[in-house]
Amino acid sequence: MSSRTTDDDPAGDGSAPTSSPPAGTAPPAGTGRNGEWFGGLDTLLRFQSFFGLVLVFLASVVFSPRGDDGEIIFLTSENLFNLVRAISEIGIIAIGLTFVILIGGIDLSVGSLLGLAAVGSAVLLTADDYGVLAAIAVVLLAGLVFGLLQGLAVALLRVQAFIVTLAGLQMARGLARLWSGGETVPISYGSGPGEAPLAFSLLGERTFNGIVPVPALIFAVLAVVAVAFLRGSAFSRHLYAVGGNEKAARISGVPVNRVKVVAFGVCGLCAALAGIVHAGQLNTGSPNAGISYELDGIAAVVVGGTSLAGGRGSMVGTIAGALLLGVLNNILALNTVDTDLQLIIKGLVIVAAAALQRLRPSR
Repeated sequence: MSSRTTDDDPAGDGSAPTSSPPAGTAPPAGTGRNGEWFGGLDTLLRFQSFFGLVLVFLASVVFSPRGDDGEIIFLTSENLFNLVRAISEIGIIAIGLTFVILIGGIDLSVGSLLGLAAVGSAVLLTADDYGVLAAIAVVLLAGLVFGLLQGLAVALLRVQAFIVTLAGLQMARGLARLWSGGETVPISYGSGPGEAPLAFSLLGERTFNGIVPVPALIFAVLAVVAVAFLRGSAFSRHLYAVGGNEKAARISGVPVNRVKVVAFGVCGLCAALAGIVHAGQLNTGSPNAGISYELDGIAAVVVGGTSLAGGRGSMVGTIAGALLLGVLNNILALNTVDTDLQLIIKGLVIVAAAALQRLRPSR
């Protein structure tokens, strides 16, 4: 009896039971020493983001510049928390993208949607005199609706996700420029006209005695919720089923269209949250914010081991992938590596991660 990734082993981790060959038959290919080798390779590739993160972290410690007292700058608490703060927006976007990529889709609009959310936050708080909670609710709702509409186009109109979200990228950027008048909207705090409530500035502050940046805390909480959801919900099995074999999932009674719409809705919601965090950190809402963020988010998901073909991957891997790219960015910046060279290095890392996934034994 054969097993499928989507039903018997939705996480692709080999935890599903397998049947033994009948007596008197030759053992299947891949057993014995070869089977152990392939099993070890599968484990290595399944946790490639964790091994990569450890290697990059150790390399960062070795190659980190030193302070005047010999202190390793990379390991200072200030640098480490700044590192997590810096990846918080990309990490939030990557969490949303994981839902879409698991079903075999893609969302190119998340960077533009971040810009739209940042502009919306700034305009609502300063020009429209919204309270903090009301402004956040409106922006999150806008991101959710935008994502749901894209999901409907993919599921019901059967238009490829690449095309739909490419159009969404342009539309969200255009809406951001219309809403802001093509200008960056500054956020100043106070109680007078045109000033945002002081509470919104907390997004740029630190908590726990001024140690942990609030954006990093938001990313961490969202990451925990997303990991628990993908591990413990019935909906997560539907995500893996649709990504692994959509036709089989449909025959099995999985509500494929609903799964697709919800996945894109979650992705839009996460992009909007990242835009709110962006506006709070920089105290501005720029219609040009988030350019190329979709590429960084997709890179984090791919480096984390999620297959672009769908049906295989994990949220924990995505988080590790985001951290890996964040550590890499940080150590390159600490060593004042040329920005053009940084792009080349990151590109090579992404290609290597995707190539390693091709080596993973199929089940």
